[in-house]
Amino acid sequence: MIIGVVSTRFAGLDGVSLEAAKVASALAETGHESVWFAGELGPGFRPGVEFVAAHFASQSNQELEAACFGEAPFGPGVNDAIEARAELLEGALERFIAEFAVEVLLVHNALSIPMQLPLGVALRGVIERTGIAAIGYHHDFGWERSRFVDCAVPDVLDETFPPILPNLRHVVINRDARDQLESRRGVQAALLPNVMDFARPPPVGDGSGYRASVGLDSADVVLLQPTRVIPRKGIEHTIRLAAALGDRAIKVVVSHPDDRDDEYWTQLLDLAHDLDVDLRMGTPGSDAEALGDAYAAADLVCFPSLIEGFGNALVETIYHRKPIFINRYPVYARDIAPLGIEAAEIDGEVGGRVVSQVSRWLADPDLTSDLVARNYEIGEEHFSYDVVRQVLGPLLEV
Repeated sequence: MIIGVVSTRFAGLDGVSLEAAKVASALAETGHESVWFAGELGPGFRPGVEFVAAHFASQSNQELEAACFGEAPFGPGVNDAIEARAELLEGALERFIAEFAVEVLLVHNALSIPMQLPLGVALRGVIERTGIAAIGYHHDFGWERSRFVDCAVPDVLDETFPPILPNLRHVVINRDARDQLESRRGVQAALLPNVMDFARPPPVGDGSGYRASVGLDSADVVLLQPTRVIPRKGIEHTIRLAAALGDRAIKVVVSHPDDRDDEYWTQLLDLAHDLDVDLRMGTPGSDAEALGDAYAAADLVCFPSLIEGFGNALVETIYHRKPIFINRYPVYARDIAPLGIEAAEIDGEVGGRVVSQVSRWLADPDLTSDLVARNYEIGEEHFSYDVVRQVLGPLLEV
């Protein structure tokens, strides 16, 4: 089957792009072919159509988003602007479907979170008018983010994010999202967590090369924060952990320099300076191999997020057999921890217990060898490519 995979962007190391690539790879093993449509297509997302007007970061879309979500005055022409841009995108989507003989659309987040209103409206229109089979793959919903609460076009959100159509099926990545979708929209969704290819062990990453790229050597102790620099990632907790450990050899390395919130980064630099912590930004990397090098360099992976749709970095850490320091964000507490994952956990504050635990791990890495092996077994059972095929396979039988 030819699957048309659609979003605003497929590029870099953001969670949606990473997960979309893994899902496509898992489905390819059973003969499905993925073709791609987005405002940006990075390496590996081919064949497909790169249609710039679909990108959430275009100036015109950012201006429209500001007008719709309270950052700029709401004008009477906003609805007309959404419809005009949606019409342009509908034409592009229909040409994409025809050119690649697409049999089913798999839409990652473009019908979930309203960062690109015209693309969502266009997708709803195409799916409704053509009757093409479609799957809405929801990583985040607009109602989960405070920035989308006050909206000048609530009818668009109600009708489109997500739409309820007879030929559109729904997939979510955590139990709370599944409950909320049923409560708010009256539809049931399949549940598919973030995954890795646990049937194939990770390639040996170039940890020493990655350390050298950020000015470190084998004597340094690397606390890797494998996330973007945005406030919900809770990077301040990693800095406070490093300070509490009190070891001058400890360096905090943030792996994702792209999509950085500069104001937040400045706050983190100030905090690190005040606490005498060595905080560094990793070198740019655009693919999973580069990210694998970062994991190979890590002595401890830090993922103290405040909120996550699931936790791609957590699954990556399990896959790369590294110990993890984690904040018990809601999805972790409900969906992941009960599976038996072992981690150095906090509930919003770095305390003495977790500092002692991490200190022991860093002093004697052998203490974590059995732990990471057990975590890998749990990942293999619950977060493997087999799960993708089990969940999506029936939805693709149209």
